[in-house]
Amino acid sequence: MKTIILDHPMIEHKISILRNEKTSTKEFRELISEIAMILCYEALQDADLEEIEVKTPIATTKGLRIDENKYAFVPILRAGMGMVEGVLRVMPNAKIGHIGLFRNEETLEPVEYYCKLPKNIEDKTVILLDPMLATGGSGAAAITMLKKRGVKKIKFLSIISAPEGLKRIQKEHPDVQIYTAKCDNELNENGYIVPGLGDAGDRIYGTK
Repeated sequence: MKTIILDHPMIEHKISILRNEKTSTKEFRELISEIAMILCYEALQDADLEEIEVKTPIATTKGLRIDENKYAFVPILRAGMGMVEGVLRVMPNAKIGHIGLFRNEETLEPVEYYCKLPKNIEDKTVILLDPMLATGGSGAAAITMLKKRGVKKIKFLSIISAPEGLKRIQKEHPDVQIYTAKCDNELNENGYIVPGLGDAGDRIYGTK
């Protein structure tokens, strides 16, 4: 599937503030949430609608709604949690799961340490959340974990992506649609996105 890269002046504006090393923890956290909300709107363009009856103050009419029980948001811990508030503004009744992975700093490969998913996850569209898609190792591993548990439809939301990460997801999981706010230049020798914005988890939680 083709990667969807958002192209909008407000996204460029917000990402420039995110990148700035002087941006405060509070503002960084708020911007991650805002961009996640915009990405979520984009990812739900193909959402199924069902017809309902709505009584307005004037008359009864027909409307359309999304069955939010058919969706689940799954952040990759810990940085993915920074996107949850934003996506829940779009779909507040969606279920939430969590996948815990950490990167082995020598191999740069992900190591699983936690997975808790909503009931009947195999029947839901899962929207996977991770602000940074760098090597693609954690993203690919999380998608594999979901598929092993029967999930058939997965979308991946990231804020900053590297070409290497996008290529890896596209190669290993060509059925997963990726939505990202920005594709940066490359990875450095330590596996960090360049120019990137640093460690998203540390900047969201103020741990450095």
